[in-house]
Amino acid sequence: MIIGGALVLIIISFFIPVPQPHVSIAAEPIFESGYSWLTNGLLTTFIVDIVLILIAYFATRKMNLVPSGLQNLMEAVIEYLYGLAEGVAGKAASTYFPWAATIFLLVVISNWSGLIPGMGSIGFFHSGEHAVEGAEEHGALLDQQIAMVDGNLLLVQSADAAAQEEAEHGEDAGHEKFVPLFRAPSADLNMTLALALATMVMVQIHGIRALGGGYFRKFWNTSGKGAMKGINIFVSLLEIISEFSRIIAFTFRLFGNIFAGEVILATMAFLVAFLVPLPFYLLEILVGAVQALVFMMLALAFFTMATISHAEEHH
Repeated sequence: MIIGGALVLIIISFFIPVPQPHVSIAAEPIFESGYSWLTNGLLTTFIVDIVLILIAYFATRKMNLVPSGLQNLMEAVIEYLYGLAEGVAGKAASTYFPWAATIFLLVVISNWSGLIPGMGSIGFFHSGEHAVEGAEEHGALLDQQIAMVDGNLLLVQSADAAAQEEAEHGEDAGHEKFVPLFRAPSADLNMTLALALATMVMVQIHGIRALGGGYFRKFWNTSGKGAMKGINIFVSLLEIISEFSRIIAFTFRLFGNIFAGEVILATMAFLVAFLVPLPFYLLEILVGAVQALVFMMLALAFFTMATISHAEEHH
């Protein structure tokens, strides 16, 4: 029966056009005109937030001394995460844990959301009329700019021909562009950047709370005499660069791993639709959990490092 059903699906797929899994670097607006801020990545982020709220509600709605069901599952997850936090942050784990656990749950559900069947292949077709108009306006503006240079009439004509060809035979001109309705938030660079920025802001907040104004000494330390003073200033500059490099590392580590997974799954689904992509799905489940755990552990490490003064480090 299963083999027969699979054969029927294969035969139907030859006669009914089905959108192929869609992969693009940037999140795309869902609506063709208006509400350009509502992208497929942002819509999925809202859904992930709602899922997290529902999990928290149903897991704590009827708390029992002997947990069962969803309460038991979430208590096991929270207990495991708290044990990891204690291993990194020690006694300060209770201070950092709410933020770290929220990061883990948000990231892991965002990562796994891209593995749901239909993600990236359910959406709308947008026309390419806007692309044609944009290409014509771009060509006209280019003509005006080049025409201001004397003696370049031939170049003006070449630019006009190029703009006309781009408008007539552009990639999106006259063709419908498929835009998926949903997109894994972690595969959107905007989301990973926002999460990295929020995490690093919390790092600075925890550092200021623990050390007060002395926290900023590591960013501009002019103590010492002679060569030692120059070394301290150089180390301070490295600290500033390190803060920004952490944002970049946070952003692209998560985005790169999840986006690469989407590309692999889309490629395998396009080549062989049955059974072959299954090991890659299992691998992406593991990768999604590992990346969420890495993000959480790095955040805990940065929180802890920010609250340690240079005197304590030297000691």
